[in-house]
Amino acid sequence: MNDKILILGKGFIGLRIYDRLGCNISDAKILCFEDAQKLIDKFKPEIIINCVGYTGANVDQCELNKDKTLTANTFVPLILAEAAIRNNIRLVHISSGCIYHFDYDNDEPILESKVPDFLDLYYSRSKIYSEAALNILAKEYPILVLRIRIPLDNRSHPKNILTKLVEYKKAIDVPNSITYIPDFIDALEHLIKIGACGIYNLVNSGGLRYKDLLDVYKKYRPDFKYELIDYKKLNLVRTNLILSTKKLEESGFKVKSINEVLEECVKNYLKS
Repeated sequence: MNDKILILGKGFIGLRIYDRLGCNISDAKILCFEDAQKLIDKFKPEIIINCVGYTGANVDQCELNKDKTLTANTFVPLILAEAAIRNNIRLVHISSGCIYHFDYDNDEPILESKVPDFLDLYYSRSKIYSEAALNILAKEYPILVLRIRIPLDNRSHPKNILTKLVEYKKAIDVPNSITYIPDFIDALEHLIKIGACGIYNLVNSGGLRYKDLLDVYKKYRPDFKYELIDYKKLNLVRTNLILSTKKLEESGFKVKSINEVLEECVKNYLKS
């Protein structure tokens, strides 16, 4: 077991990182500095990976649970940042790329340096609040912020976009940045190893159209049928965008395109 690392949060992402790294993990409630300090005193980590967050079944539930959303997505990261600074510990915070408006006709893939501007959802606002503070602290302290988007995994899970699409049997046809979880964990290990600080987009390159993923799934499950729907007719407030992987690539990490991993993903998904 890697005792130098402590993962906080036993949700989808936290447990996937835990499975790979074999480090300590805790789902203890963190509501104040003392709560964080108790965990540090107990585990004595050199690195904390914060996977605590709240989305609900979908981000619309954040509008109904604003206090819970603000606590998990904003207050907890700031408490952990202060605890990490006082204890000379490295903090890795799992954030979100769902914090921008995007014009597919005119915008280039979004760089980490662009100021977030998607305030339409409370979930996004809560992520923007914490990221803004952590980005400032990262200029002086060992703090790493990793933006993920629409996680895709080769294992079934309610938060896995493949699981969602297979259950819904409906999909929009808009390209989006996607984080393939096995590649994400590889990138996480790489960035920790090189001592990276600041914000990084941890997505695969390019944009995924859900149709491409479901067509690969249908190749192995010929009876599966799905329907493409017009995103605009859903009347849902959502972010659809493409993030840049340039900074991650310049760190020395080989970024795979999202379409490159679909076959491997589906094959292993069906095996599991």
